[in-house]
Amino acid sequence: MFRLWGKIWKDSHMLRDTMVADGSEDTRTHKVLNALRQICSEFDLGNPIWLDVNIRQFQQNARARFYQDSFMDSIDFDYLEIQIVEED
Repeated sequence: MFRLWGKIWKDSHMLRDTMVADGSEDTRTHKVLNALRQICSEFDLGNPIWLDVNIRQFQQNARARFYQDSFMDSIDFDYLEIQIVEED
C-alpha cells in the first residue's frame, strides 16, 4: 500500500492534514501525482507547480514543501507539505 500525507502549515502549526492511500499497480510517480491532486482537491487548492527544489527534496527525503512560489493563486498559509508514509 502507498500512503501520502498532506499537511498545511502556518506559523509552525499544522492547520489541516489528510492521508491518501493508493493500492493500485501504478508507478510511484503516478501515485504521488494522483495523491497530490486528491489532497489539493480536499483542501480546495490549485495543484502546485513542481519546482527543482521540490523535486530534489522529494527524491532525497520522500517529502516536499510547496511555498507560495509553487502556487498560481495566493495562499493563506506558509506551505503545503507532502510526505510518503508507507510505500510497498
